[in-house]
Amino acid sequence: MSYVTYLESALDGTHLPADRVQTLHNDRPLWVRYDLAAVGRAMTKEAVSRRPPTMWRYRELLPPADDHSIVSLGEGMTPLLPCARLGEQFGLRQVWVKDESQLPTGSFKSRGLAMAISMARQFGITRVAIPTAGNAGGAMAAYAARAGMEAFVFMPHDTPAINQYECHLAGAKTFLVDGLITDCGRLVREGKEALGWFDLSTLKEPYRIEGKKTMGLELAEQFEWRLPEVILYPTGGGTGLIGMCKAFDELAQLGWLADERRPRMVAVQSDGCAPIVRAFESGQRFAEPFAGAATVASGIRVPAAVGDFMILDAVRASGGCAVAVEEPRIREWMRLAARLEGIAVCPEAAACVGALERLSASGWIKPDERVVIFNTGAAQKYPEAMQVELPRIAKGERVDWRQLASG
Repeated sequence: MSYVTYLESALDGTHLPADRVQTLHNDRPLWVRYDLAAVGRAMTKEAVSRRPPTMWRYRELLPPADDHSIVSLGEGMTPLLPCARLGEQFGLRQVWVKDESQLPTGSFKSRGLAMAISMARQFGITRVAIPTAGNAGGAMAAYAARAGMEAFVFMPHDTPAINQYECHLAGAKTFLVDGLITDCGRLVREGKEALGWFDLSTLKEPYRIEGKKTMGLELAEQFEWRLPEVILYPTGGGTGLIGMCKAFDELAQLGWLADERRPRMVAVQSDGCAPIVRAFESGQRFAEPFAGAATVASGIRVPAAVGDFMILDAVRASGGCAVAVEEPRIREWMRLAARLEGIAVCPEAAACVGALERLSASGWIKPDERVVIFNTGAAQKYPEAMQVELPRIAKGERVDWRQLASG
């Protein structure tokens, strides 16, 4: 059974019924609210620990009304990897990477789109559309295919090629758009009346947050219900950051957390697209669209986020901050993480490595604090960001082994 009681406007608190399709209220997102007292009676930490290690182990805190609605590709719990050498690089003793690249579609988008497509199936939706900066489109296409739905994907023309191919491979009608994700979103809105699809844009339906919040539920369980001091999160649309904070609030209300302290949330962006950082630094609750957005980290190339105020509220409530890192150094940080830890971090997570460098150097992160970086996708999905010219040995060439080793 579902323990969802109602949906709530994130801006003004208006309650809406949860037994029908909902999108936005006054053009702003909705929260999913639960009967947490009933959840607490039905689910215990001990029971959860005995369940299969998938995101669905937290079933009572998720919205599907019955298991028949669930559309899954086997979303396992992602590993929390200790990174001593990376931490040592910046004078920190306790750094972890939570590696979301090991989910079915190679990124954290598996969580949100598994939930959104499951709820679309529950409500009888058969045609869906999404604007995407990359990984969300691939995940939507895969889960829509799994559910037998017709899918339409609109992505900027310079979206990483792998993302383009995976959408097409999964059978989605895929279109490249001259412009940014905001231009893609406009096309989805304009085509809705003519083609009758359901818009799965970030935060324009309430259930992607519920999928993304499982990152926070997992993290709490992996840390034995004692949360880390700092979380560094690459922020575009911000659903993951918002979802994790929601997860921590719900766990606190259930009495599952070992103490009342919450992680300081760090929203990380590139200085090539930093609307949230600008709003944070100027003390604003809403962010102005970022002109000329450009970054190799395509997942955070979001010049205007519909949930901007939700991101900023969450960051400030946690005592966190928003940081914009230097765009030209993102590839450097990708190589650093891979060289020191063997983890193929995506450009978005590499931006978090840059934020780790800055915040540790300034003393904002203390040497003994526990810090978690989210690797939101596999580096292999970004061939454009990984291009390098490797030395070549010609056929029959005499090899100077000492020079080879030193190079």
